[in-house]
Amino acid sequence: MKLSARNVFKGKVKSIVIGMVNAEIVVELPGGTEITSIITKTSAENMKLKEGSEVYAAFKATSVMIATD
Repeated sequence: MKLSARNVFKGKVKSIVIGMVNAEIVVELPGGTEITSIITKTSAENMKLKEGSEVYAAFKATSVMIATD
């Protein structure tokens, strides 16, 4: 797999919530950090995602906002 994204994290699917159109995928990274992604239901089905599946969470963003109180 080759991606132009510079931020790629390997983890395991911790949970999946399938909705009518989208699926919420929670990925647990080594060390316990969790990343949640919303993808289409069709994509989740096509990738045959299930709890325990090894996956990659990839990020490519042109900006990241930081806020404070």
